[in-house]
Amino acid sequence: MTTTPGPVRAAQQDVQWRRCASCGSFVYGKRLDRNRKVCPECQFHFRIPPDVRIAQLADPGSFAAFPDDHAPRDLLGFTDSKPYPERLRDAQARTGRQDAVLAGRMTVRGRPVVVAVLDFTFMGGSMGAVVGETVTAAARTALAERLPLLLVAASGGARMQEGAVSLMQMAKTAQWIARLREARVPVINLNTDPTFGGVSASFAMLGDVILAEPGALIGFAGPQVIRNTIRQELPPGFQSAEFLLEHGMIDAVVPRENQREHLARLLTLLGPSVPELPEAPDPAVVLDRPVATTRATRDLVALARMIGRPTTLDYVGYVFDDFVELHGDRAHGDDAALVGGLARLGGQSLAVLGHQKGHDTAELVRSNFGMPGPEGYRKALRLMRFADRFGLPVVTFVDTPGAFPGIGAEERGQSVAIADCVLELSRLRVPVVSVVTGEGGSGGALALAVADRVLILQHAYYSVISPEGASTILFGTAEHAGRAAEALRLTPSDLLRLGVVDGIVPEPPDGAHTAPQTTALTVRSALVRTLAPLLESQGEQLVDARRERFDRFGDPRRQPVVDWEKHDEH
Repeated sequence: MTTTPGPVRAAQQDVQWRRCASCGSFVYGKRLDRNRKVCPECQFHFRIPPDVRIAQLADPGSFAAFPDDHAPRDLLGFTDSKPYPERLRDAQARTGRQDAVLAGRMTVRGRPVVVAVLDFTFMGGSMGAVVGETVTAAARTALAERLPLLLVAASGGARMQEGAVSLMQMAKTAQWIARLREARVPVINLNTDPTFGGVSASFAMLGDVILAEPGALIGFAGPQVIRNTIRQELPPGFQSAEFLLEHGMIDAVVPRENQREHLARLLTLLGPSVPELPEAPDPAVVLDRPVATTRATRDLVALARMIGRPTTLDYVGYVFDDFVELHGDRAHGDDAALVGGLARLGGQSLAVLGHQKGHDTAELVRSNFGMPGPEGYRKALRLMRFADRFGLPVVTFVDTPGAFPGIGAEERGQSVAIADCVLELSRLRVPVVSVVTGEGGSGGALALAVADRVLILQHAYYSVISPEGASTILFGTAEHAGRAAEALRLTPSDLLRLGVVDGIVPEPPDGAHTAPQTTALTVRSALVRTLAPLLESQGEQLVDARRERFDRFGDPRRQPVVDWEKHDEH
């Protein structure tokens, strides 16, 4: 009987068992492979080469690689501890690739996509001329064939050995992402560990949707560079994918096991829409006449504020056939008081935005009681522009006491953020429908309600100021809030007479919170009825009609005049 020599036996054991860099557990190799190279003990995501990545994302047998015949060159005669050509030969022998990128075409759940994946094992996935040219070639192909582009990054940044030529790849790749934006071709980034330097500061952070793997380190300057350059101590979790999500830089952190499905949903939502809404709704779901009620205005206000009323995410779950939430303002943070994403209603893809409250104290605190800061409105602004670029109708749900009035919000430009949303909505070339579902508080509400059609639930309100605020200003105390509420004419019937809203959506007699699913299905029908005719209009027609809608307010020739004394007697 022969025995395996010691060194060979040790090598086999190394292959069979892998030690997790996060928790230190030893994981059997085949088990790790079955688990998509994710530690089953702590969910640490091991680095994987491009061919394994593509096998995990693509439909089996669908990947067709672009020719790998563009070899890197030593333009500088660069030498550090060894000449650059020698480093290249070593990397090429180790990976079987000419350079640090693999690109081609594939399908994800049947959806075609052009893909480029960086290989960290090839000189740290650094971007030199070949990587830049390959990413650019993938973008050119995506543009020519009108296919989405998926860019998977794993890189230490620009390649030092190619000097300023590598620096120019940042501009080269970025300008081709710009070309795709202008042509309305979707770009999706999936950033993995690590993504730094010239790659993170160019194509890896320019996608329409930016995803990241759990725990991936992503940033401009690496932690060691920061420590050695400015001697600054870094907080726990700094530059992790989760850190970037919290700070508004990416849309989602997606575990490896969910990435193919998540990509497939995004590709479907960003793909061609069939302008086909669900079944014809009951015409009674939107009332174009005032609603008779014996309820006092202050009681309606209290009902609109009920903690149990459905939130935007509640409506999203019932109203739409699919929804992928997107996060962040790409500048500072992700505001939980304003949510948004891509949705599907029948065959039509849409962008959905809404104020978000909660049903208990923890949820209300997390969402700041539905009062967005500048980050929330800038997230909304980003998604408005996203919708306009891809021709997606916009649906908004309005339910806020008002924009957050805190010091930090003022320091970060609350007024500018709201003004930008109002301006952007006014010029979107896609249909916009807003539904006031609870509180419609001042400019914080209007920032999501400059729409072609504005609907309001039967027990909601919409006002220039809260009744308490009006009472305090006018009477020096909030005790006369009920009187102020009556004077403000903020009820759905009053707003319909003024022409501020176009229709009233019925809800149960004791409020939407008593039958949230039924109310949401009524809202769905109301949206279908309202959206259908708007989908037939062209971009500039919508902009002109929306401008005309708001021009009439205050114009004595067109502003509706209501005899309030007669109305009150009635």
